Amino acid sequence: MAAILLIEDETNVASFIKRGLEEEGFLVDVAYDGAMGLSLACSREYDLLILDVILPQMNGTEVCKRYRENQGFAVPVIMLTALGTTEDIVKGLEFGADDYLVKPFVFRELVARVNVLLRRKGTGFPAKSCEFADLVLNTEKKTVTRAGKNISLTTKEFRLLELLISNPQRVFSRTSILENVWDANFDFNTNIVEVYINYLRNKIDKGFPVKLIHTVIGMGYVLKEADHENQK
Repeated sequence: MAAILLIEDETNVASFIKRGLEEEGFLVDVAYDGAMGLSLACSREYDLLILDVILPQMNGTEVCKRYRENQGFAVPVIMLTALGTTEDIVKGLEFGADDYLVKPFVFRELVARVNVLLRRKGTGFPAKSCEFADLVLNTEKKTVTRAGKNISLTTKEFRLLELLISNPQRVFSRTSILENVWDANFDFNTNIVEVYINYLRNKIDKGFPVKLIHTVIGMGYVLKEADHENQK
């Protein structure tokens, strides 16, 4: 699953893009100002950046320039802006952007441009099928099976499992799960993550000798296999 960093200060626009890209099968982090975006881009691994030009703290062209100076040109960057003159586009490209999309835009065009750049990078479209142990999740058909048994999941349960199975052995904190599965503006004090983890366990692990969804105390949740002697 390709990971995308979206740097956009307009919360409604950011929420719309994040939700749409996640429905296409991508993992999406959001930063709401240039300084935060640059920090995230340089400290985490992403397959692509989507960067607004007009941002608080640091504008998008400066973010792109500094990112290229620090991280090089391996990760493609799409710049979004309402500034659509030739001069603006040329400036963005000169500062290291790979593509430029003028607002307002049709979301399908953004997805197409994302996939083109990811194909060039070698990431390509999100995998249609994710497998771990005897668990199989198909992102295109929206199906889940374990040991050949069909498992019915709600939309949120499916997205939570997709996050875990696309990143096996990786521990996700509550906050990270909320940011990736629920809206960025969701109440972070809720226990919704614990509730849905229990829903998934009842459907994915119940009745199977090897449990796959584990709690790492004080850190979060992870999809992994454990020795039979450690199973409870």
